[in-house]
Amino acid sequence: MNIGIFTDTYFPQVSGVATSIKTLRDELIAQGHHVYIFTTTDPKAKHDDVENGIYRFASIPFVSFSDRRIAVRGVFRAIKLAKKFQLDIVHNQTEFALGVMGKTVAKHLHIPCLHTYHTMYQDYLHYIANGHILKPNDVARLAHLYLKNISGIIAPSDRVLDTLTSYHVESPIRVIPTGINLRVYSKRDSAEEIANLRAKLGYREETPVLLSLSRLAYEKNIHSLIEAMPDILAHKPDAQLLIVGDGPARHTLERQVREMQLNDNISFAGEISNDEVYHYYQMADVFVSASDSESQGLTYDEALASDLPIVVMRSEYTDQLIDDAAIGISFQKRADLVKGVLFYLNQPKNSESRLKRQQKLHEISAEVFVEKVVQFYQDCQNDMSVQDELNQTEKSHRLFHRPRS
Repeated sequence: MNIGIFTDTYFPQVSGVATSIKTLRDELIAQGHHVYIFTTTDPKAKHDDVENGIYRFASIPFVSFSDRRIAVRGVFRAIKLAKKFQLDIVHNQTEFALGVMGKTVAKHLHIPCLHTYHTMYQDYLHYIANGHILKPNDVARLAHLYLKNISGIIAPSDRVLDTLTSYHVESPIRVIPTGINLRVYSKRDSAEEIANLRAKLGYREETPVLLSLSRLAYEKNIHSLIEAMPDILAHKPDAQLLIVGDGPARHTLERQVREMQLNDNISFAGEISNDEVYHYYQMADVFVSASDSESQGLTYDEALASDLPIVVMRSEYTDQLIDDAAIGISFQKRADLVKGVLFYLNQPKNSESRLKRQQKLHEISAEVFVEKVVQFYQDCQNDMSVQDELNQTEKSHRLFHRPRS
């Protein structure tokens, strides 16, 4: 199939959405499909990367969210490219300019247009005039309007499905969690490589290391992890929390660390290239997250694929993911976060736990993910063909029975 993916966010921008799209693209190509990325320009990227099928459209920074961008023109160019590539499917990953452009292209070529609903916007309204302009009801109305006449919608989790259902979205919805590229996370660093990275970060081989990896945004609740560190240090005085990522909350979090006098036990690694992230998972002893805004939680799956147990805020997704202590522990209170972390720091790694994590991986693999997505593509194509036949039959019926003058 020839597939056009329309997205406002793509590498070199770092986000869960960008990672999800790259996983989709890479696995679609691995399974023999042709993929073309229609995305925004970026100061860190060349305009187009024709060799890799990446086409960029003029854009500006998004209001109140300057590290994300929004396209400002290019629909006629997009239609021209789509015709050239003979697209079979448009798959949108954004509700903004590129998403509207994707819908226009699909309508012009008369092909299915699918959409993945990544973002729970009600958790991000504070970025726009501190939440004084848009309200949750506005999100529901705008989402319902945008998703009208979409051929099919992919919800990464049951939480997203429930949200879209509450918005009275009428298009077919399937829950298909984004998979993990096991070819990347199955790579194993040697003991020497792990020791070298730990030494670079200032850790000894035996230092207990907690890893937080996400965009440093307020809704990720990283401040809660910092607040819990004194309780963890009371039992493990040499424990370290490594915070990987960057974002608008970084300066606030760094100030919190200084004010709590935790500089010796909490450090910030900054933004790490997606190609290098797996080294950090392998270096750590336990992955931690207090985020309650995840539509899925790709970093949880990445940690699992890296043979790292997780201690994360409870959600509908974690209720499905975590079915054994070998995989992880979810929490709602700080005491349970501390208890979960100490459980893994005191628990030596063993082959039985590793085997249980490996068994879970197939369910969240990129291969299974893309197989389900392609099946949805094909079902939407079939539905469109059936609808075309019905329309043609109805048209013929009207012509045949048209009263004679």
